[in-house]
Amino acid sequence: MYTVIGHPKSRTARVIRMLEELGQPYDLKPATPQSDDVFKLNPTGKIPVFMDGDLVVTDSVAIITYLADKHGQFTHKAGTPARAKQDAITQYIVSEVDAALWLAAKHRFALPKEHRIPEIKETARFEFSNAMDHLTAVLGDAPFLTGDQLTLPDIVLSHCAGWAMTAGFDLPKGDFGAYLKRLRKMPAMERTMAVIAQH
Repeated sequence: MYTVIGHPKSRTARVIRMLEELGQPYDLKPATPQSDDVFKLNPTGKIPVFMDGDLVVTDSVAIITYLADKHGQFTHKAGTPARAKQDAITQYIVSEVDAALWLAAKHRFALPKEHRIPEIKETARFEFSNAMDHLTAVLGDAPFLTGDQLTLPDIVLSHCAGWAMTAGFDLPKGDFGAYLKRLRKMPAMERTMAVIAQH
């Protein structure tokens, strides 16, 4: 059985979602960043931490990529043009969407007070909005970001959409907004939300 260490109200939710999509059993051990249990496995103190036997993997995107590749689901095969496109979209979401949300969050609670700039949230909103416009173009009229099937970037973006709502960021409307809602109403996401609600 896999072990997931990290509080589910964090990027840990991405790992939970992937495991729920895969139908794989896992043991969730809630832990906060910088806690002793986390530092034992990850010198940075960041969550989530994932264990597969003796293997320890950190970083949510690395973890879900490992799981998708291992189980051959929710990903295109490594070394293919489709995988290259998938990786490019995933990295764009991490560098532009996730980063904008984290920028606002850092200046709200994570940084020492003397280093926080509350006004930076407006910059983060601007960057987030630009990224949503770009992803709207990427999606086009396809059901998912890489085509006809749910893949890693959809899972990462789904988590970011929930994070954005919690943080008070505006999500797109129209077809792209409907796509985001559809991602969050999928059965595995509903199961993930149930896990989050328990903690």
